[in-house]
Amino acid sequence: MLLELSIKNYALIEDLKVSFKEGLTAITGETGAGKSILLGGLSLVLGKRADRTSLRNADSKCVIEATFDLSKYQIQSYFETHDLVYDTQTIIRREIHPSGKSRAFINDSPVTLDVLSPLGNNLIDIHSQHQTLQLTEQDFQLRVLDSFANNSALLNEYQEKLGFFKKKTDRLNKLLDSQKKFYKERDYNSFLLNELEELALEPGLQTSLEEEQQQLANAEGIIESLSRGNQMLSDDNSGLLNLLQELNQITSKLSSIGAKYGELNDRISSVFIELRDISDEMLSLQEDIVTDPEKLDLVNQSLQKLYDLLRKHDTDSVQGLLEIKNDLRSRLETSEHLDAEIISNQEEVESLIKELQKLGSSLTTRRLDAIPELTSKLEASLKTLSLPNASFKIELRQGDAFMNTGQDSLQFLFSANMGSEYLPIKKVASGGELSRIMLTIKAILASYSQLPTLIFDEIDSGVSGEISNRMGDIMSDMSRNMQVFVITHLPQVASKGDRQFKVFKTDENNRTKTQMKELNMNERIVELAEMLGGKELSDSALAHARQLLN
Repeated sequence: MLLELSIKNYALIEDLKVSFKEGLTAITGETGAGKSILLGGLSLVLGKRADRTSLRNADSKCVIEATFDLSKYQIQSYFETHDLVYDTQTIIRREIHPSGKSRAFINDSPVTLDVLSPLGNNLIDIHSQHQTLQLTEQDFQLRVLDSFANNSALLNEYQEKLGFFKKKTDRLNKLLDSQKKFYKERDYNSFLLNELEELALEPGLQTSLEEEQQQLANAEGIIESLSRGNQMLSDDNSGLLNLLQELNQITSKLSSIGAKYGELNDRISSVFIELRDISDEMLSLQEDIVTDPEKLDLVNQSLQKLYDLLRKHDTDSVQGLLEIKNDLRSRLETSEHLDAEIISNQEEVESLIKELQKLGSSLTTRRLDAIPELTSKLEASLKTLSLPNASFKIELRQGDAFMNTGQDSLQFLFSANMGSEYLPIKKVASGGELSRIMLTIKAILASYSQLPTLIFDEIDSGVSGEISNRMGDIMSDMSRNMQVFVITHLPQVASKGDRQFKVFKTDENNRTKTQMKELNMNERIVELAEMLGGKELSDSALAHARQLLN
């Protein structure tokens, strides 16, 4: 419920602050007095976009603030979701700065319009003649029918399942795309993996092959060098071993003379032993070396393959190739996991489809059951608004597609005259008829669901005094359960208000400004009398005004 509205420096409004109460509030005033400006300011605090052209004084900021009583609204979760402080008396503020920058606050916490706007839609519903076009929209018609059929819980369950279904379907489509991509790459990846596996990769392979290649390529030279070296060591006449053996015999004789000669003999013995081992090692290496052109060719081939793979995979080590091989193997092995996940997701999607079909069918059944009573109530209410032959045909068809509202397509067909063809509302209903139909629908919905504060902006425009009197009665009945505002030029409607505000202009210091005040009983009588007969007040107009208020 709107408790208070404060507007500063907006259009023709300099500084306005008004308080409101429950029930039906009538807002009147001459054409051009600024009633639309008042609604414009309220729309800004509800989340409409703004610019600096709305500033009264271009050098000062515009501030619009509205206080709401949220005690009857079940919207605490919205505050929790957006990390906002919840208070049963919540203040929403908009600021528009001279630079054109706009800021919004909920209970002094800065918010974006994307956060503010949905909250505003839950707090106030501003209805004007222009918005009767909503009647022609299928989504609005379904909301009407679902509210009447009390489908809120069922629709929420359906929409929750639909959310799961969309996520699972998206996931399944991504998996299928991955599978398709995998199948395209599988043969090539398999070929790459076979290439790497044929080479029997292992750490140190490159070094090992390169050494083996060098040994095979230089086998004869190695044998010759080892043979010559061994000959230098073990030749019977001039070999180092024979010479060292003689030297050892000489120093051995000296070792008995003193310790230092013994140490010298030991060192010569050690050199002899080491050279003898070297000779044996050279002989052994010489015997191991073979000249094998075929093996050399195989090693060269393996080495060339290795070099080619290093270049092909843009890496400089066998370890890099091993990592690539493991990655390729992993990709090929994921095929089994991918297939299993696809099957699992397909089963979940199929299960959700069955659940959605069941919930969709339940929605269809409940909607079909509610249509006759809704049609009856609409027609009965329109009869009281001088549409005695108004008739509705509400057509509902269940389809296969899962939409956010269910599986149904809906169309409100209307006939205003007896014997006339039923046609879509937008094709056959006049502006005045649309206004009366919308008012009737809002009144019916008010009995079945918690609607936000309603503001009717000249919804009674273009209707006769008697019809406007009945429209006023409907709005008055609605206001028993909710807060209702009506902006009107008709005294019959204004008189139904529990209270009445007048919007008017004044000229001060060569500037016009819009003001608003709550009228007391005498002021209401005068205002209604002027609405009935003009500025020249007559006794009959005053009497009629008193009669309307009574």
